[in-house]
Amino acid sequence: MMNNVLENIVSEEKTHIRYSDIDFDKSLKPFALLNFFQDIASDNAERLGFGYSNIYPKNLMWVLLKYRIEFYNYPVDIQDLIIRTEPRGYNKLFAYRNFEVQSGDNIIARASSMWSLVDISTLSIAKIEPNIDSPYFIKHEKNERDLDFEKIPQLERVDYEKDFEVRYNDIDVNMHANNGNYIIWALEPLPKDFRLKHKLKNIDMMFKKEIKIGEKLISDVQIKNNKTIHKLIHSENGNELCVLNCEWV
Repeated sequence: MMNNVLENIVSEEKTHIRYSDIDFDKSLKPFALLNFFQDIASDNAERLGFGYSNIYPKNLMWVLLKYRIEFYNYPVDIQDLIIRTEPRGYNKLFAYRNFEVQSGDNIIARASSMWSLVDISTLSIAKIEPNIDSPYFIKHEKNERDLDFEKIPQLERVDYEKDFEVRYNDIDVNMHANNGNYIIWALEPLPKDFRLKHKLKNIDMMFKKEIKIGEKLISDVQIKNNKTIHKLIHSENGNELCVLNCEWV
């Protein structure tokens, strides 16, 4: 019975790359990819019985904590992608999910993510058991498809900085900034010449705090050879919102 259950957990979706998803040289915008991940993950969780409609009545929400994304061939001038996702189970406080991106016959990217179940009223982490009751949600056992989350180094200096304000268009169903916006804010301070000459190879992201409509943040960046370190900071209270480590080619 368990093998039959596990065969049904993977969701696959053919995604057409729209004009608004690409930049001037037809490269896929990173935030578009994160939005693709979020959409297929949400649909998969709904289908398997632990999505928004299942947990919101319990005053709970899923919160993304970490991403590790590895690009084998960054998507450029591609019209369609096949995106797959599967839940990788849970331990006491955290749940895991993997993604795979395919172009034609080739796997061009993989990603692993870590999530927590959070009480909407208190913003405290909730135990996954007994709040999730689905035969498709099993205990996590690491395997070869799971990427390792890399440690994100501290900034040694700030090479570039930019200020932002959270707009109404940036918020999601939980009334805080959507995950995809964080990578927009993080990468935006990079010089145009750097972005023109480089493509992303690996991304590590750690989400630390939420930010809401009307609040302001600072995006700091350090460039060190082919790597960039990013830190998003709440302008008023100084809280770290998100940190990233990116490797470029």
